[in-house]
Amino acid sequence: MGYADVLKRIEAALEAAQEALQDFTSGRIQAALKDGGDPVTEADTRLDSILKSRLLRSGEGWLSEETQDDRSRLKQNCVWIVDPLDGTREFIQGIPEWCISIAYVVDGCPQAAGICNPAAGQTFLGVRGQGITLNGKPAAVSQKQDLNGAAVSASRSEVNRGQWKPFENAPFRIIPMGSVAYKLARVAAGLEDMTFTLVAKNEWDVAAGWLLVEAAGGIILDKNRRIRRFNQPNPLLDGLFAGNAAILQHLFNTTLQQQ
Repeated sequence: MGYADVLKRIEAALEAAQEALQDFTSGRIQAALKDGGDPVTEADTRLDSILKSRLLRSGEGWLSEETQDDRSRLKQNCVWIVDPLDGTREFIQGIPEWCISIAYVVDGCPQAAGICNPAAGQTFLGVRGQGITLNGKPAAVSQKQDLNGAAVSASRSEVNRGQWKPFENAPFRIIPMGSVAYKLARVAAGLEDMTFTLVAKNEWDVAAGWLLVEAAGGIILDKNRRIRRFNQPNPLLDGLFAGNAAILQHLFNTTLQQQ
């Protein structure tokens, strides 16, 4: 099956979302708190509605951070897994590390994806088996083979909570950054060498980035070092590792064994 039509839908949805975002100013927007304590803004909910109207067709399922979960998605082979605004904290604070994240999943496996960070002027697109692009130009994961001096992006929230202290003496450089989806897209495009988290994430946080990393020639695994099958009844997964095969193997054989 080809995914040219799906990719066109993703591109059109990202463009519509960017247009809608012109009504909001990052760093100057009010936020409320959801039940779990995460912030949500009017931009999150408006983008969710726009993306759903642009992407969803009959016979497809929908899983989004900003839509109440409809378990009917579990009966669908094709499912959209979306985070309308990943990195809401950064968006509220005016830090340009947030993005719109869209993944098209077939039988549990992401097949096409798009991640757009309008603040940074970056759009990452990919299709399984066809590679990825960054702003229309081919991109791929870093080929760095070891951890020495490697650029490793880490959740800014996790760094602030002290959860990266065990890695302060590791041979790699820790780069605090918002939005797990954006971190994965950047690793897919070789802008950083690796990212990982030992903290649970949701499918909408990672589905698009998961596809981009794999399509760009990288490896991405959950905390138990397994490939994720998406569209699960419980969308939570326990952390992840992403990079090229060699650097991940080096991480597993050295730094993580010492923890």
